[in-house]
Amino acid sequence: MAQPVKGAQLVKGLGLLDATTLVMGSMIGSGVFIVAADISRQVQSPGLLTATWLVTATLTIIAALSYGELAAAMPQAGGQYIYLREAFGPLAGFLYGWTFFTVIQTGTIAAVAVAFAKFLGVFLPAVSADNWIVRLGPVGLSTQMLAAISIIVFLTWVNTRGLRTGAAVQNVFTIAKIGALIGLIVLGLWLGRRPEAIAANFTDFWRAPASLWDIIRLVGVAMVGALFSSDAWNNVTFTAGEIRNPQRNLPLSLALGVGVVSLLYLACNMVYLMALPLAGIQAAPEDRVATAVISMIMGPAATQVMAVAVMVSTFGCVNGLVLAGARVNYAMAEHGLFFKAVRKVDPVHHTPYVSLWVQCLWACCLTLTGRYNDLLDYVMFAVLLFYILTIAGIFVLRRTRPTMARPYKAIGYPLLPALYIVVVTVIESLLLIYKPNYTWPGLILVLLGIPVYFLWTRHNSPARNQA
Repeated sequence: MAQPVKGAQLVKGLGLLDATTLVMGSMIGSGVFIVAADISRQVQSPGLLTATWLVTATLTIIAALSYGELAAAMPQAGGQYIYLREAFGPLAGFLYGWTFFTVIQTGTIAAVAVAFAKFLGVFLPAVSADNWIVRLGPVGLSTQMLAAISIIVFLTWVNTRGLRTGAAVQNVFTIAKIGALIGLIVLGLWLGRRPEAIAANFTDFWRAPASLWDIIRLVGVAMVGALFSSDAWNNVTFTAGEIRNPQRNLPLSLALGVGVVSLLYLACNMVYLMALPLAGIQAAPEDRVATAVISMIMGPAATQVMAVAVMVSTFGCVNGLVLAGARVNYAMAEHGLFFKAVRKVDPVHHTPYVSLWVQCLWACCLTLTGRYNDLLDYVMFAVLLFYILTIAGIFVLRRTRPTMARPYKAIGYPLLPALYIVVVTVIESLLLIYKPNYTWPGLILVLLGIPVYFLWTRHNSPARNQA
């Protein structure tokens, strides 16, 4: 195993508030404002729309409570990568890190940055996907891409200036986006309720198919959007090596952050159902359900109001993803599974600056492809697969390392972690059957990491990776 780099090291500069805002800020992007439209088209039922979010919230909370045990026991930079490595060996950790770097984190950064740029176009019409600066056939640079890349580069630079600088940005924008969601909920409940929508949605709330299997199938497949909107809560584990009192603050931040965001998401969707009939949710222009609700309350000004809300939300989300993601690449480099330079730490600001810029470069490349959304669809299957494996790692480590210090133990073990594994395995199976075009590519991408791992380890022996 490669030895840790000598000299500058990461510092413990994050407290409970910072860790919690990192959980919440990474989760909340633009999904909660739009995915209800697609989910409702798939399930065709107000009750099943609600059930989709309830099951998603339950699974996400169980996962967060389970991860708390691993996070408290192994508070090291890299988080989930470390857990998989310790439970199943270096190959498992590498496959996660490979998929994480190539698409999961960088693709999400690109997609969320473009979402920011799209809503920036509301105020600056010149920022558009159709306004090309340079174009050669299908390849080029649009003003929308340029805006997205500018955000990625700027927030990468901010996070190289010190952990506290990145955390301060995260705290401010997470508090702002939480305020925006609460404002949407309060306005919706106070002024947005429509008797016709309530009657249409709640008179025959379930409208469920007669077959229990149809219900399971519809909800299981439709959960992809809700799960993606609730994803990235695990990003706080990547920064574990920089969190003060991680044995307490990591499990607590996971529980608090995921719990609060899940409640906000459920409340938002209840507002949608009280403001718009199901058909109205399904037909929301460009799937912007939240904008449709606010439009009824504020009129034409709603477009600008929601644009600001989404820009605040996506800006904070990109910052959290940039801050946390670089720590996984750093941890892989520490183990000789990524370029040696990536483990360098700035001696003044104590940030993994090379890892941050490498992540930035690849995220910008994905932005230029214009295919990041397709990539994200492909890897949602892989994301869930790694969640299953990580939670299975709790069972493995309880057996193989019974004396490991566990300041916090997973609530409901073994029942709740086992329930998560079973339910998400069912969802994965449904996706393989009913959405093969989106699932098999993700699985293939993970498997491609196997030959890459053996090629890398063959040409990068421990001796050659010494500091």
